[in-house]
Amino acid sequence: MNRLDVRSLSTAFATDDGVVHAVTDVSFAIGAGRTLALVGESGSGKSVTSLTVMRLLPRTGHARVSGRVSFVDRAGQTLDLLSLPERGMRAIRGNQIAMIFQEPMTSLNPVFPIGEQIAESLRLHKGLDGAAARAQAQRMLERVEIPAAAQRLREYPHQLSGGMRQRVMIALAMACEPTLLIADEPTTALDVTIQAQILALMRRLQADTGMSILFITHNLGVVAHHADDVVVMYAGRIVETAPVAGLFAQPQHPYTQGLLACLPSRQRLRPPTGTGPRRLYAIRGQVSSPLAPPPGCAFEPRCDQAMAACREAMPALRAAGGDRSARCILVTEPSA
Repeated sequence: MNRLDVRSLSTAFATDDGVVHAVTDVSFAIGAGRTLALVGESGSGKSVTSLTVMRLLPRTGHARVSGRVSFVDRAGQTLDLLSLPERGMRAIRGNQIAMIFQEPMTSLNPVFPIGEQIAESLRLHKGLDGAAARAQAQRMLERVEIPAAAQRLREYPHQLSGGMRQRVMIALAMACEPTLLIADEPTTALDVTIQAQILALMRRLQADTGMSILFITHNLGVVAHHADDVVVMYAGRIVETAPVAGLFAQPQHPYTQGLLACLPSRQRLRPPTGTGPRRLYAIRGQVSSPLAPPPGCAFEPRCDQAMAACREAMPALRAAGGDRSARCILVTEPSA
């Protein structure tokens, strides 16, 4: 059973300079208890996709959204999140679907103690009274391994370290036991030791609760160890989908190959650089402006394998066998 099913999702913003197509025709599904990683450079549309699913796009952004986002709730009912009334969406958001944002210091309210912020969600969604909500908030802090949890309840975000604040964000997200967790770069601002602890914590909580996770990241090392399936985005479109093992073993799209070649340990994927010492590979050029995308494949200006046909039209997302697909004319669809 798919917990979340996104079909043909597109998000565009009207600006003074023209329409920015931040997300175009994005489709993916996350099964119950599985982790799907959404991967790509900054500006590829990952965060806009998650904010569209959660209906948290700024109202001042003049967003134009189309497509369908289906979510199976705890009762087994399938809901279209994009057409739900705002009151219905508020009942889902923070309760059955929770989100961990990229920077906890800007996501937590600086004028309320962290215990009050967790308790507020429990009062709203679970109907707990003040004492019960506070007791459950303390249990959540203990669950995410924050020491002296009773004391931390009374502290404010600025009194905690970055790792502690991220654990508080996880406790807040997990307080109502969601069936889907969206984690948007949850470890970007943390050092590698704390990052490993946070990721291990999320994995244990997923094993305990069976929740699904949409993991948004640009860290392929994290993807390799924590994801079941991968969706690679570039310039607002999906360019490759694959199970995680298949993606790392044999990437199909030149952009995915380039991302993996940038990893220091992926020596075999680095293009030859002559007889001198090998240099760390970097994808040349920059992502094209969303206001003036190239006429064909968005990656064509940066692709070492590009040909004339790549400039003529946007390639379709082609089946590549074994639950895989890639948006490239070099991909050969498997025969029936």
